[in-house]
Amino acid sequence: MLKIGIVGGTGYTGVELLRLLAGHPQAELRVITSRADAGTKVSQMFPSLRGYVDLAFTHPDEAHLEQCDVVFFATPNGIAMQQTRALLDAGVRVIDLAADFRIKDISVWEKWYGMTHACPDLVAEAVYGLPEVNREQIKKARLVANPGCYPTAAQLGFIPLLEAGIVEEGSLIADCKSGVSGAGRKAEVHTLFSEATDNFKAYGVAGHRHLPEIRQGLANVIGKPVGLTFVPHLTPMIRGIHATLYGRLKKDADLQALFEQRYANEPFVDVLPAGSMPETRTVRGANLCRIAVHRPQGGDTVVVLSVIDNLVKGAAGQAVQNMNIMFGLPEATGLNVVPLLP
Repeated sequence: MLKIGIVGGTGYTGVELLRLLAGHPQAELRVITSRADAGTKVSQMFPSLRGYVDLAFTHPDEAHLEQCDVVFFATPNGIAMQQTRALLDAGVRVIDLAADFRIKDISVWEKWYGMTHACPDLVAEAVYGLPEVNREQIKKARLVANPGCYPTAAQLGFIPLLEAGIVEEGSLIADCKSGVSGAGRKAEVHTLFSEATDNFKAYGVAGHRHLPEIRQGLANVIGKPVGLTFVPHLTPMIRGIHATLYGRLKKDADLQALFEQRYANEPFVDVLPAGSMPETRTVRGANLCRIAVHRPQGGDTVVVLSVIDNLVKGAAGQAVQNMNIMFGLPEATGLNVVPLLP
């Protein structure tokens, strides 16, 4: 059994980790930290976990995380980088669900996240945890940077096109929509029910923190920079990301066959039949990315539709997938969850 620690278990990503790990046959939840809620039963805060998680939140100073096999950080940006070195030195593997180790260019990270990085040398060591690209590196990693939600949906949609060299890499467009849970569990005016319900809006048009992460991932696939316009939107739903991705074709190809072949052996990427329109509700609660590829009117623009649950394949589920790979477990262990419908 793997001894599991979770730092910051009171947010939406934290409770999603708890939900998945509570049903994982090789995971033993040892400690879940919270400064503000130390001593509170997890099931008191999250009644859905009653009978599944019989632990109380522990103050970080009393957590003894060094006794775990793996520690997940489900914390705001800037927390994991303060604690990771000590855990690695103690032989603990770390999976960070925030952005502390995702971007390799430290100056770019500091620009977008507005703080000085505490351990830039560990950024160089960290493996970007997109299994569909970096599975072999993840197997040997001590430190995994779990991808963001928008970057997961966007990269999985663009990667087959870029690998095949059939789209102009300088003019990619990612038009993405997310449910309100993507903003986290903190109380803010723009996510109040009366503000977010019956409404639809774009945000971060001038620049969003996930833009450099997506660009970096796509550039690594082809070995040169890409040009990407990324516009996120907030939608009046709790879970889900729908990414509509556009690229200009520079050569003909059987797009359906291209995507089917690229993801034929990927357990958590489902390429839908030609002409399909994936819906966010078909992945709700599951570690799945469903993809459809279109070529409207047979023209020179390819449109990829990519949907994920932002809290699962976009966060906690992908983190558990990475844990399975790191410890040599079957990749789908604990993740064979049927999506919730309706």
